[in-house]
Amino acid sequence: MSNFRKINIDGTEYEVPGEYTLMQACEEAAGAEIPRFCYHERLSVAGNCRMCLVEWVGAPKPQASCALTVNDLRPNRDGTPANIRTNSDTVKKAREGVMEFLLINHPLDCPICDQGGECDLQDQAMAYGRDTARFHENKRAVDDKNMGPLVNTIMNRCIQCTRCVRFITEVAGVEEIGLASRGEDAEITTYLEQSLSSELSGNVIDLCPVGALTSKPYAFNARPWELESVESVDLMDAVGSNIRIDSRAGAVLRIMPVINDSINEEWITDKARFNWDGLSRQRLDSPYIRENGKLRVAKWDEALSLAAEKLSGDPSKIAAIVGDLCDAESMKALKDLMSSLDVKNIDCRQDGMTIGSDQRESYLFNSTINGIEDSDAILIIGSNPRLEASLVNTRIRKSWLAGKTTIALVGEFCDLTYDFEHLGTKPSDVLKLSKGKSGFSKIFKEAKRPSVIIGAGALNRKDTNKILSYINILASKSNLITDQWNGYNVLHNAASRVAGLDMKFLPEDGGLCTKKIIEYSKSGDIETLFLLGADELEMSNLNSTFVIYQGSHGDSGAHIADIILPGASYAEKNGIYVNLEGRVQIGMPAVNPKGQAKEDWSIIRALSGHLGKVLPYDNIDSLRSKLFQDHPSFSGIGYIAKPANPKNFDVLPQKVNKASDDVPFVNPICDFYMTNPILRSSNVMAECSSLTDSLDMTEAAE
Repeated sequence: MSNFRKINIDGTEYEVPGEYTLMQACEEAAGAEIPRFCYHERLSVAGNCRMCLVEWVGAPKPQASCALTVNDLRPNRDGTPANIRTNSDTVKKAREGVMEFLLINHPLDCPICDQGGECDLQDQAMAYGRDTARFHENKRAVDDKNMGPLVNTIMNRCIQCTRCVRFITEVAGVEEIGLASRGEDAEITTYLEQSLSSELSGNVIDLCPVGALTSKPYAFNARPWELESVESVDLMDAVGSNIRIDSRAGAVLRIMPVINDSINEEWITDKARFNWDGLSRQRLDSPYIRENGKLRVAKWDEALSLAAEKLSGDPSKIAAIVGDLCDAESMKALKDLMSSLDVKNIDCRQDGMTIGSDQRESYLFNSTINGIEDSDAILIIGSNPRLEASLVNTRIRKSWLAGKTTIALVGEFCDLTYDFEHLGTKPSDVLKLSKGKSGFSKIFKEAKRPSVIIGAGALNRKDTNKILSYINILASKSNLITDQWNGYNVLHNAASRVAGLDMKFLPEDGGLCTKKIIEYSKSGDIETLFLLGADELEMSNLNSTFVIYQGSHGDSGAHIADIILPGASYAEKNGIYVNLEGRVQIGMPAVNPKGQAKEDWSIIRALSGHLGKVLPYDNIDSLRSKLFQDHPSFSGIGYIAKPANPKNFDVLPQKVNKASDDVPFVNPICDFYMTNPILRSSNVMAECSSLTDSLDMTEAAE
């Protein structure tokens, strides 16, 4: 329980927790505004800038409110609480002096600076600075640094707040930026003068308060007051980070994070931030029909009529596969259409994953992203969370830094930015762990809140059930699942996967799964295949089947397609998405679809009319009503539907599948920047990918 202390702020007495800093006490209790540059709520305290000075009445000099706690204050001589002033003449003069020092070497770049209009230094100089300058010497000059294709540097503007240093070191876990030299020669630099390698490096752009670090792809594109903004959901992984999409004149120009402490805090990954140029490249903007081996532009009515003709045959020879970026509405419409046609060969797991037909908790990240910080022992199986879900990895690192958790990995060895015990690479190593044949086994069994994070590398194999049965043995000997805690976590990497599993977009009785659909397509037994944004398949196996592709980009699915139906990207439609922990969220459209492209659900609704199987909804509201009625878990926007009794379900299979070759786990993501059609269409992501390859080759040579 917090130790509350009394403190007098600007003449009014308050009672606040003793561990509060003066800055927190002044802002939260008294509502005072304390300026700052170096302080950030999610980073360690540096006390560099001194902009947050307040007056402690009786002290010989002003105090840095970010670095002094309420417990550090002594009462006045008469026993009354310490007096803190945030608006006295002493404070005003001190802040003016600090601002004057900060501006001594700052260049007059405001008219050409990308940070102009949303710059902390601009705002605070106007609010707290002097109206004249007294410095007449030459300003110092600092060389710009190479931080890669994402972060632009103009280091003359830097005020050495070290936010970027602390973020890269503490949150990203990659010690590549530091403060070199001292005094007037101090400067922020990358240690090896090379590109940043972190998947989160773009966040330093938001953290920089002065425009020394800005977005290189966005440079000189627009001013903030020219942009229109909407809040949406990131689909580049399954975390469901909250984002803000900024656009102008129908073009997306920037993507920024939105604070959500339950999911992404205030960070986003680089591929979430910089995929926006891929939204306008290689787009499908009109229907196409393949004739004599070549695609030609077609009218909507012609394309839909031909698609309806191909979908009117034997239901057993028709199949549908959903991709990784689909919204819930389009999947619901396609599922209803296929059901009306009596087609049972449907699947939302294009990577071949075999789980999802059991209770909802059997395929969710049950501890929640926020809750992973409460876990005291974490076992990662068949996954590299740094590449598959970077912001889940930061939560694990955060817990590790706090000394709360011990971590082990069974799978490919990789740099996860924190210490872990590597227990092996094969399913048999999980069995050894469950039988107590390692030091970590004892730690896991004694842990009060242990967690297992199982990735796609362990869930798309022939022996998945055997691996899950090993975890079941481990769960029976530990507190993995109790009335108060569920530490069984599936780490998905497809944004649409949980929504698809929630609505059971899965093979019905006698239906074929993805692997079988591809196998039967290769042999010609599947005559018509409907791909809804599915591009991560082995397309060479589909030459013998008629492919209808509906999607936004001209990727591998469009290359093999016989009919192309152009859909909208995530930035162009109103859609529901469910993240890996089961949290339902809504993404809003920032711009209009390109050319003749339409929202995916409306295309399927129009197709149902051509088939004579008209779906019972004419607008997105009635479609959502049907979705909520059939699948109530979608109705709690912003929430996770909780089970009535968290312990009352059978997550894992009890029987052991004996057929196994004990093949090592293989992580599903090798190239962080090239995991979907939007990213593969992005020039910025292509540059990041090529740079990563060259860095890997350099390290291998060394």
